[in-house]
Amino acid sequence: MTPLDPFAQHIQDRSLTVGIYGLGYVGLPLALRFAEVGGKVLGFDIDPVKVAKLNWGESYIERIEPRLIQAA
Repeated sequence: MTPLDPFAQHIQDRSLTVGIYGLGYVGLPLALRFAEVGGKVLGFDIDPVKVAKLNWGESYIERIEPRLIQAA
């Protein structure tokens, strides 16, 4: 068995931090999925209203429940 390369090792031990630019209809669900499986996620967006809602644990996308954002 060959040892894992450093990138694969970070994925396996969940020490990898993922950065997602744009927390819209694609970026936010992607960020939530990474967080759901135990990954560290940094989300970036230029819309201050969107960022404020997320920081308050609210959702601005109807199909995404606030509890998912709060859990992340």
